[in-house]
Amino acid sequence: MENTVFLVGAGPGDPGLLTVKGNNCLQTANVVVYDRLMDDSLLDLVPSDCERIFVGKSRGRQAFTQDEINQILVDRGKENRVVVRLKGGDPFVFGRGGEEAIALGTAGINFEIVPGITSSIAAAAYAGIPVTHRGVATNFTVISGSEDPTKPTSMVPWDVLAKTQGTLVVLMGWASLPKIIEVLIENGRKADTPISLVQWGTWTKQKTVTGILTDIVDKARNENLGSPVVAVIGDVVNLRSDIQWFDSKPLFGTRVLVTRSRTQSSKL
Repeated sequence: MENTVFLVGAGPGDPGLLTVKGNNCLQTANVVVYDRLMDDSLLDLVPSDCERIFVGKSRGRQAFTQDEINQILVDRGKENRVVVRLKGGDPFVFGRGGEEAIALGTAGINFEIVPGITSSIAAAAYAGIPVTHRGVATNFTVISGSEDPTKPTSMVPWDVLAKTQGTLVVLMGWASLPKIIEVLIENGRKADTPISLVQWGTWTKQKTVTGILTDIVDKARNENLGSPVVAVIGDVVNLRSDIQWFDSKPLFGTRVLVTRSRTQSSKL
């Protein structure tokens, strides 16, 4: 494993959703380069002498540029150490993992991809919404909502997506949600199409707001919803009333404080 950079998907938030291979990579890491949208407890898996480098990015704030992150991975990868690039969700689903892999390959650094569970499916599942369901939706599309849907050069074919019968899942679309809804309706999506917004999906602080396209923005604001949010659009949202499970647990949303001395193990 030496002199290898592992691009590891940390999953959507619930640390229990980290893959076995991802776990193994963390336990043998000499360096971990990690993002914002992941549970901090995953860092408890790395050796005590592991170098930790935070490169998290969020809207309006950027710790490092992507080029700088690429260079960190290349530099550490040349040091004959096991490097883990820990990324929220899946490295190749709007995670810029492809860019990092290309940078490593160009520099002659060995790398491996360790897929992670993407929030586009997991957040919906934890809200009790299957993205496909027999007789309701036989396909689903995952969309980045980070760009303005009204700009002429948009790479997202909103006119086509508005007419699809499948499920639409929008990631990183909280700030653009009103415009996204407007564009969908203008291009033929029914105004009463069900939509569910899942904030912090799979985390204990998960919050879900459900409505239709024309009222969801007001409902979300009334509930003080904010980023990160996964939007699920389509008739599958109606299945939530029958499948809802995670936020129905007796202790859902409860935070437990465990006090320990500094010398005690951080793992539970």
